[in-house]
Amino acid sequence: MATRVALETPEDLAEHYTPGVADQAKRVADDPSALGRETVKANSVAIVSDGSALLGLGDRGPAAALPVMEGKAALLKRFADVDAWPICPVSREPDDLVRTVKDLATSFGAINLEDIAAPRCFTVERRLHDELDIPVFHDDQHGTAVVVLGALHNALKLTGRDPAGTSVVISGAGAAGSAIARLLLRAGYPSDGIVVCDREGVLHEDRDLVGEKGWLAENTGGAPGSLKDALRGADVFIGVSAGGLLAPEDVEAMAERAIVFALANPDPEVDPEAAGQHAEIVATGRSDFPNQINNVLAFPGMFRGLLDSGAPRVTEHMLLAAAHALADVVGEDLAPDRIVPSVFDEALVPAMAEAVAGAAKADA
Repeated sequence: MATRVALETPEDLAEHYTPGVADQAKRVADDPSALGRETVKANSVAIVSDGSALLGLGDRGPAAALPVMEGKAALLKRFADVDAWPICPVSREPDDLVRTVKDLATSFGAINLEDIAAPRCFTVERRLHDELDIPVFHDDQHGTAVVVLGALHNALKLTGRDPAGTSVVISGAGAAGSAIARLLLRAGYPSDGIVVCDREGVLHEDRDLVGEKGWLAENTGGAPGSLKDALRGADVFIGVSAGGLLAPEDVEAMAERAIVFALANPDPEVDPEAAGQHAEIVATGRSDFPNQINNVLAFPGMFRGLLDSGAPRVTEHMLLAAAHALADVVGEDLAPDRIVPSVFDEALVPAMAEAVAGAAKADA
């Protein structure tokens, strides 16, 4: 933290500590809406993780999560001037996590859930969404989905496709895969054109599935078979699962001018250079290949827009607006090796923040 006022004299102390702060306390007590104007709340985000699903590391616990969340806080400050605070609870029970966040929510303008394993993350996010009056953004779900949708929007442009006629295969039915599928459906991709796969193959109604996987099986176009079966003739592959699942010949079996987003880290689902021999557009989650699809493209602008608008919750309308704003930032630089902007593009965060705030106003 950094103070914005001078504390050099007895007069400064009287104004900004006792007795001066008593006047602020009275104003907040009389008018709770003053809290955002009088305190750090309006620009503060809690980054909450139990360390059960750290990217590329798996379950390493809350202590190991702390430096990761500190890194996230640094990015929020650098790119969006948002003050973020890492919070890594020991308990993993959904009731405990929900209670902890609710107990702390007075101090924050928004909540960022991070690296919490599925299916617990779905329960925690949905309960907090319903029970808090500030937005709750699960970056592993919403952040990933926003960047993927924005990147896919530009990839379709380059390959002459539209959402209604595009077939998509998603590898991974956890937090990211589920959120991507849901957002694609909201963006106009047909349910019978989306297939979601887990380790056992395609999710479909004949499998005994419950919870989020059950919903995906009922609302997407899966038929019995393996990931490789589903990929034959598909326009788009989106991998948010594990490295080394596919061979180059699996990409070759896709449709002409195929699009491959192999986002597993550190090892993509298929070798990017080999995939590029058969697909027109290839993206990864890595910084050493073109088209890095990374959540840092989304969450700074999302939180800037959420905080600036005072929105009480995250809506699908905001996520769609953010994805399109991200895609539009690329502008005339759009090319097969540039379907997303650089995180250092100074136009990115303002464009996304404006889009999110506009969607929040429309939702009000």
